[in-house]
Amino acid sequence: MRILGIDPGYAIVGYGVIESENGKLRPLDYGTVETPAKLPTAERLIMIEEKTTEMIKSVEPDEIAIEELFFNTNITTGIKVAQARGVVLLSCAKLCSSLFEYTPLQIKSTVTGNGTAGKTQVQFMVRSLLRLKETPKPDDAADALAAAICHALSAQGVKRGLK
Repeated sequence: MRILGIDPGYAIVGYGVIESENGKLRPLDYGTVETPAKLPTAERLIMIEEKTTEMIKSVEPDEIAIEELFFNTNITTGIKVAQARGVVLLSCAKLCSSLFEYTPLQIKSTVTGNGTAGKTQVQFMVRSLLRLKETPKPDDAADALAAAICHALSAQGVKRGLK
């Protein structure tokens, strides 16, 4: 099964693609979709939608795992990230009928065994579970791979009623 993991963002959307077969995980690709800070919000959202759609079409995932948002500080930034996540969700829903959402706690718990794990622990486990020579960079790509790994290792995601 080919799983696309997505770490939604406004400036950077992380993505990671893995293959999961008989309990074995294999990394296929990872990276980011980035938007220039100088662009107006609407243009950045269009760019996110176009690049996400392009990426999903090229990856052809069987299932998509996307991280839910958690905010505890800047509400203005939170609104823009939520808008970007909505655009990403729409692109995913249009192109893949199997869309799953996971909280950061679920992802950390599944990948590291500790729901309060820090970024370094998550990155270490992503690297270890996928047998990578280096830690995926930037953090957004590693977080997206963690979402994909979480989905591969867990049946706890909430499937949204799509298509």
